[in-house]
Amino acid sequence: MGELEGKKHVQYIVSVEKKKDSFEALVIEHLRLNGAYWGLTTLDLLNEIEAVKPDEIVQWIMQCQDIGSGGFGGNVGHDPHLLYTLSAVQVLALLNRLDVLDIDKVSDYVAGLQNEDGSFSGDMWGEVDTRFSYIAICCLSLLGQLSKINVESTVNYIVSCKNLDGGFGSIPGGESHAGQIFCCVGTLAITGSLHHVDRDLLGWWLCERQCKDGGLNGRPEKLADVCYSWWVLSSLVMIDRVHWIDKEKLTRFILNCQDKENGGISDRPDNAVDVYHTYFGVAGLSLLEYPGIKSIDPAYALPVDVVNRIFFSK
Repeated sequence: MGELEGKKHVQYIVSVEKKKDSFEALVIEHLRLNGAYWGLTTLDLLNEIEAVKPDEIVQWIMQCQDIGSGGFGGNVGHDPHLLYTLSAVQVLALLNRLDVLDIDKVSDYVAGLQNEDGSFSGDMWGEVDTRFSYIAICCLSLLGQLSKINVESTVNYIVSCKNLDGGFGSIPGGESHAGQIFCCVGTLAITGSLHHVDRDLLGWWLCERQCKDGGLNGRPEKLADVCYSWWVLSSLVMIDRVHWIDKEKLTRFILNCQDKENGGISDRPDNAVDVYHTYFGVAGLSLLEYPGIKSIDPAYALPVDVVNRIFFSK
């Protein structure tokens, strides 16, 4: 088994930020705030957050805020959406700069997107998805503003998305998918509602996601992908069934997806690397307790020390 090329991954992430006119930068322009979260959290997990200038990042993040609604867009001048609002809150939490936010303004934006059935829309256009339920709960919890929504109806909506195989879909009746399962289990974990999960049944479904090459896929009959090292593993940790998979084979799969010359991690061996898979590869290794990587919280998707600072330093 090879070793994690931590220094090269740090160099790769920093270089991506500097290449603003590259193809990779252009194709993720609309979700650059998500990219900032992926890259900066990776740096922090690798104990290298000092590689960036926090004041510049905070200034740019605040430029992404829609003053009228209080929500954040994926880049400066883009429309606000829950997806980018959570990334903004997470990055500011990472940098210990939540003080720059108008907490009421941001939390009112998030709370205002809850629907009567307990679900959440992603933005003013009304798309409903369990991803948005997780984002709202995670965001409001980090801001200490869960009282602004009907948490009970949120939990009931998540439970209505549970399937006979123990998994969860994007809406009631939707196919079980590892990404949606993370969102639903994460929501239930943050709200203290994990008693709604059939841990053995869901644990079995999640463990069945491990392929012969050691990697994890998102649903049956799909290829393994490094990003599911996070989506599947985090859920298994939250329901206390992570010991049901072969951790050594998964670790080997993630390490084999590294670009050992230029840094970065890809979806599977020998493919092109990107910041998204680099983050989820490192986050997966954190959950696997790989040496030299900080511990990550499986529900909040932030380093444990950051989460502890938010909830225990008040």
